[in-house]
Amino acid sequence: MPTSDYVFTSESVSEGHPDKVCDRISDAVVDMFLTADPQSRVAVETLVTTNRIVLAGETRGPGSITHGHLEEAARACVRDIGYEQDGFHWKNAEVQIYVHEQSSDIAQGVDAAGNKDEGAGDQGIMFGYACTETEPLMPAPIHFAHEILHSLAEARHSGAEPGLGPDAKSQVTLQYEAGKPVRATSIVVSTQHAGHLDQGEVREIVRPHVLNVLPEGWMCAEEDFYVNPTGRFVIGGPDGDAGLTGRKIIVDTYGGAAPHGGGAFSGKDPTKVDRSAAYAARYVAKNVVAAGLADRCTIQLSYAIGVSKPLSVYVDTYGTGQVDEAKLGKIIRELVDLSPRGIREHLSLSRPIYARTAAYGHFGRAPEADGGFSWERTDLVAALKSAFGAS
Repeated sequence: MPTSDYVFTSESVSEGHPDKVCDRISDAVVDMFLTADPQSRVAVETLVTTNRIVLAGETRGPGSITHGHLEEAARACVRDIGYEQDGFHWKNAEVQIYVHEQSSDIAQGVDAAGNKDEGAGDQGIMFGYACTETEPLMPAPIHFAHEILHSLAEARHSGAEPGLGPDAKSQVTLQYEAGKPVRATSIVVSTQHAGHLDQGEVREIVRPHVLNVLPEGWMCAEEDFYVNPTGRFVIGGPDGDAGLTGRKIIVDTYGGAAPHGGGAFSGKDPTKVDRSAAYAARYVAKNVVAAGLADRCTIQLSYAIGVSKPLSVYVDTYGTGQVDEAKLGKIIRELVDLSPRGIREHLSLSRPIYARTAAYGHFGRAPEADGGFSWERTDLVAALKSAFGAS
């Protein structure tokens, strides 16, 4: 039997983290193509280092989108994040682009033709998860880790904290008792800062953002509150470390509290099941928990390249379920078409809604009026309750 008293840690990274700069640029390219043609295909990776941005990958879409447009989009992302530093500047960085047409072999497996429905863009397994630990039905450690950095970023962008830089990381460790989070045992925040600020000054800038995010009384002991533990963090971002698209998959999802299939999201259009099926799995899991059918729920989906229907739908409610898991899996298949086309249409994914997902997590966000974060809707609740005779 698993213990119900334990500590658990999750981390987050800010929009200015080198890997997140790459995710943002790659997703801006996806948005650009989907704006021009919702049927576009995109798989673009980004690398950043000291004053250099490299884009590489495959696309299929309007020929009107040139390498010049891709460079412009990359520079706009870096500017919006806030990099105007000697070692990484939106205006001065060298941009190299190695983007070409999508493979015809992949295209023939994925495209619909005759009686063949649109197939998955690759094989793979995807997981979705939800739990009752927080209001957005996310695990508490990753939720609070994201919120701390988001709060710091808002203060930086607004000008309220001009001494902060774009690059930052957080780590939240929570004590669980009887399976529920009850307090923080340690908090770690490392944030890039202006050279005139010392470690103590940065600590006091960070402190209220942590206190405002954590529930009252949850703050850890002072000796377990670590801010810039190396003492100084002036050189940061891509000038300090190289970044790549897709290297923060645990930050992007559930902070390690749930399984991960291994596929990254950013830079991929919604025909790629690495992205769309992971969104669908979260959507289903969240609705199961929101309907009161379980306190925790993991959904696993699996696919084969060129095949439209999922090979498997697995449900695990960790002993918290109020209904039969086998029947729940059957009902899920009836309520949601989990083919790549079905997911894309049900969640309206063929829209330019992806650059905003690149930082602070793809899950636990509020659904937006233009279709952003549509996988966070809870519009299956009534149907799920009805299927099980629940009120």
